[in-house]
Amino acid sequence: MTPNALSKATSAVDVLVVGGGIGGLAAAVALTQQGLRVRVLERAAEFGEVGAGLQIAPNCTRILDQWGLLDEVKSLGVLPRNIVMKDAVDGSELTRLDLAATEARYGYPYMVIHRSDLHGTLLRAARAVGVDLVTNVAVSGYEQTEGGAAVVHAEGREEAPVVIAADGLHSVARPLISDDEPVSSSYVAYRGAVPIDQVAANDVSTDDVVVYVGPQRHFVQYALRGGEMFNQVAVFESPKALAGEEDWGTPDELDDAFAGSCEQVTKGLPLMWRDRWWRMFDRDPILNWVTGRVALLGDAAHPPLQYLAQGAVMAIEDAWVLSEHVGRQLAAGRSVAELDWDGVLSAYDAVRPEHCRRVLTTARAWGELWHVDGEARVWRNAVLRERSVDDYSYVDWLYGPTALTPDEEADMFVPESQRQAAATSV
Repeated sequence: MTPNALSKATSAVDVLVVGGGIGGLAAAVALTQQGLRVRVLERAAEFGEVGAGLQIAPNCTRILDQWGLLDEVKSLGVLPRNIVMKDAVDGSELTRLDLAATEARYGYPYMVIHRSDLHGTLLRAARAVGVDLVTNVAVSGYEQTEGGAAVVHAEGREEAPVVIAADGLHSVARPLISDDEPVSSSYVAYRGAVPIDQVAANDVSTDDVVVYVGPQRHFVQYALRGGEMFNQVAVFESPKALAGEEDWGTPDELDDAFAGSCEQVTKGLPLMWRDRWWRMFDRDPILNWVTGRVALLGDAAHPPLQYLAQGAVMAIEDAWVLSEHVGRQLAAGRSVAELDWDGVLSAYDAVRPEHCRRVLTTARAWGELWHVDGEARVWRNAVLRERSVDDYSYVDWLYGPTALTPDEEADMFVPESQRQAAATSV
């Protein structure tokens, strides 16, 4: 623990948050803004994020604006003009989403930002509102208490009326609710964020998010940090991972996977970080995130595959929904000491798992569609090219206001395969 952590641990708090990533800090900021005393326990020696870029859609920027953070985030990120999907083999355009029109429809922008910049904004906000931030604490267990819950770590245990477990894909708290394990997709991600001048000759768009989709592979490009950096992500199915071999995802597999891709993709591959790569995991959805006074949040509850770019967004939505249900009780006249935490957690658990189930399962299906080959690729390309530029049926359920109750949840879009089946049955 930090030098002063022992003395801090003796002071009472209303909420303990385990994990100082984007979800944990978002929860801490949101709950503190409601007047609660929050302590965040982070296992690392300092707060920080690794990785490169991420995308935040209107359902997230809407919340950041409510928290007073959107202007800072906009100053650190990029507002692209379009999301453009292209075929990774021939480079032809398949479809696009006009993001100015998207902002007009949903009231908030679509942004791309370096992960560390979003995390830094939330960290500065947490410090500004007085969140108790403690590092070097590895939580090893959770317990229910008569008046709440407790966490166990090397220095002992700490109690609070409620504990929020935002401790990631390998959450220590999740086994309290489910005995499932992370699911490997056998896909591997390479990343690389480089100064913009390194891609000047590569025929890239610095104003758009461009996604090249191809057989068992895809490639993503967009600018970061006001256009000073350029982010690229290369994802492919690893034959070694499929075969259960240990040396999966090596650079030779990367190059082999993208052989035969269009020029814009092949020019970008040498700029990927080749000393590190990541296996892509998610988990099967679970429809209960709460046990007693311990609640899962963020990747502890719903780690997704990245095809909908909603991972960080869902964590921020979780934090907002939880804090809004606290706010409703306070607005009804309860004091912080009188909060009905069981009611808050029940309301949270009634709406968030089902929404995130939709996101997780749709992300898996969307990834399968990206990676098809042969006749399926021809069919996919034809369907996407026929899409009208003002067709928002695929994203209305995602980008609209975040539901606080099940009846506010937007209707799910109808997958193209079901549309075709319905059309041929009449």
